Amino acid sequence: MTDKTHTYSPYKGPAGGWGALKSTAQHWLKSENATRNIFTLLKTNQPQGFDCPGCAWGEKHDPAKIRFCENGAKAVNWEATSRKVDAGFMAQHSVTWLKTQSDYFLEYQGRLTEPMRYNPATDHYEAISWTQAFSQIAEALKSQNSPDNAAFYTSGRASNEAAFLYQLFARAYGTNNFPDCSNMCHEASGYGLTSSIGIGKGTIEIDDFERADAVFVFGQNPGTNHPRMLETLKEVVQRGAQLLTFNTLKERGLERFQNPQSPIEMLTNSSKPTNTAYYTPKIGGDMAVVRGMVKVLIEMEENAQREGKAIFDHDFIAQHTQGMTPYLEQVKQTSWDEILNQAGLTRNEIQQAAEVYANANSVIITWAMGITQHHHSVATIHEIVNLLALRGNLGKPGAGACPVRGHSNVQGDRTMGINERPSQAFLDAMEKRFHFTPPQQEGLAVVDTIRAMRDGKVKVFIALGGNFAAATPDSQATATALEKCDLTVQISTKLNRSHLITGKEALILPCLGRTDIDHQANGPQKVTVEDSFSMIHASGGVLEPMSDLQKSEPAIIAGIAEATLGNHPVEWASLIADYDIIREHIAAVVPGFSNFNQRILKDGGFYLGNSARERNWNTPAGKAILHSHPLPDSILPKQTKGLLTEKSFILQTLRSHDQYNTTIYGLNDRYRGIKNERKVVFINPADIKRLGYREGQKVSIRSLWNDGVVRKIDGFKLVPYSIPAGNLAAYYPETNPLVPLDSHGEFSNTPTSKSIAVELEPSDVNLNDELSVTNL
Repeated sequence: MTDKTHTYSPYKGPAGGWGALKSTAQHWLKSENATRNIFTLLKTNQPQGFDCPGCAWGEKHDPAKIRFCENGAKAVNWEATSRKVDAGFMAQHSVTWLKTQSDYFLEYQGRLTEPMRYNPATDHYEAISWTQAFSQIAEALKSQNSPDNAAFYTSGRASNEAAFLYQLFARAYGTNNFPDCSNMCHEASGYGLTSSIGIGKGTIEIDDFERADAVFVFGQNPGTNHPRMLETLKEVVQRGAQLLTFNTLKERGLERFQNPQSPIEMLTNSSKPTNTAYYTPKIGGDMAVVRGMVKVLIEMEENAQREGKAIFDHDFIAQHTQGMTPYLEQVKQTSWDEILNQAGLTRNEIQQAAEVYANANSVIITWAMGITQHHHSVATIHEIVNLLALRGNLGKPGAGACPVRGHSNVQGDRTMGINERPSQAFLDAMEKRFHFTPPQQEGLAVVDTIRAMRDGKVKVFIALGGNFAAATPDSQATATALEKCDLTVQISTKLNRSHLITGKEALILPCLGRTDIDHQANGPQKVTVEDSFSMIHASGGVLEPMSDLQKSEPAIIAGIAEATLGNHPVEWASLIADYDIIREHIAAVVPGFSNFNQRILKDGGFYLGNSARERNWNTPAGKAILHSHPLPDSILPKQTKGLLTEKSFILQTLRSHDQYNTTIYGLNDRYRGIKNERKVVFINPADIKRLGYREGQKVSIRSLWNDGVVRKIDGFKLVPYSIPAGNLAAYYPETNPLVPLDSHGEFSNTPTSKSIAVELEPSDVNLNDELSVTNL
């Protein structure tokens, strides 16, 4: 039979445009708070408004422009809803029943409005006072044999002020166990850049895109993940610069864009291209692509030298780098067969890309999680830095490295000390300011925290935002680990999967969101965030909170800290009365934040600075270090050897267009032509034919990993798509159960969510169910 309720048809329009406006209006109405949310949206990313709770893309601060995109509007409307989840709601729904509901259903129920405690006897959450909640957490923490029995998770939504207080409390308590969302996304960027150029952040400012002769975009889909970037890319192409895209899937946002704020484009229904060349390497083949480009550049340099010219910037190499000679020798020893097999591009395509790079005076290379979630991600980022260094494209206008972070303040959280491996300088500054000795030993990141909970070593888990149970790899292993904890605490704005995977005891603590006015003793408070370009912005809510029982994140942290530590090492309540005091502490501890309270008064905030941009290399050598890595024998880790057959695939997880991280706004993926469905797997049409399957057929996906554990998900529908043969893509968090906990990046320990070895099998259910599929 054919299921008529779900259809797949190609999206023929551009990214943005009328489709974005229609989607924004739909989510605006669905918030059930439409009139108030018009005002709210107009305050998004404005000087006297709040910072968008969505992505970390920066602002050029044109005062004439509306500063939210479609996905930002979804995030704002999703947060500023009139629906609420309180003890009355929980009395009607057991945790067991809620577990059977979709992630979309859970978060659609509305804002959390009062603290609640899970009662395992009744299987329901019940109301609890804030005093009782803080006391219960303090009792659990003080009863531990070691502070390292607790872990303090942070999502990228937390403000700088909340993150700083969180790490201050946990370090005063005695641990560096700070698993955070960076561990699951851009940890490879931080590690790779720090080990190369001495700082784990991008080296460019947003205005550098106006000066670049060429921009290379690797492994990202801005149309869905950070749509405000599309206007920047369009402008690069419009002014005649080269913009080369390398992405495994063909994504509409990387092809063309219609600016909803351009009357001409909207009225004429026209659009502008967002690339000058589009390449589709195999999953994980980006390192091989860059290696091939460098191999071409070596040949061009040798030819140029014979004419007394140069392709390489020899002055920059001599003055600012270490390791160039062994790196170039490594490249020479890499065969073209190795490069082409792994890259999935032709030699001519790589030659074309290399020639664009060689002919550009200033080049930006930008990337996202298509680069960072592989076993060899750090090696790939080292390769990118090496390519930039060849022609001095580090520390000059219009050039540099640009990792595009996901969540709004994920970069700022790390700046504030949310780091399981803090620098000694940071710990020393903390000791000097607060007069206690912080723990010196390395703490736990995400993967090791899950292992520690599983093994009974971490017994108290506190999450400052996020959706840990859904976002993490190996979902069943994570759930089992959380259930072994004595206490799990979720500081959240909305109901999500993590509230239902409880420890022996569990608490939900409702916090204010970015849109909410944060009333404290000294008046409404502002917080700050840091974007991908190291700009620090002030953010103040504009809506009255839904409930008097919602607290700000800083107030919740201070309440837990005071109940646990008393007034050590600070008088916590005084910090909450006036966040200026928190910022004074930040200014004394974190470099670059002098005169913090004065500098955030400026519209647009202030630039934190970047040492590598100034060509100051905070590395042991005092220079940019060029690392040499052989191409990996396989994109997949060695634990898959012996399990692969001709029917094996490499799967990458990704977001739909109606999604941000684990938050599901709806069941459509407009740019990929998916309607009312999430359990789909994108596959090359030739692979469907090779396997003897049908378009729209339901299949199960089984992960291949040599540990005896069966990881399998069922009922996914085959959708033909423009993706290299042998590669697959599907949405997370539905596919997170397939990512083995032990499959993580070398050096970074980031889950390999972009390169999972799998096989497809006919579905265990509804074998006769087909779909109406229009060939994409």
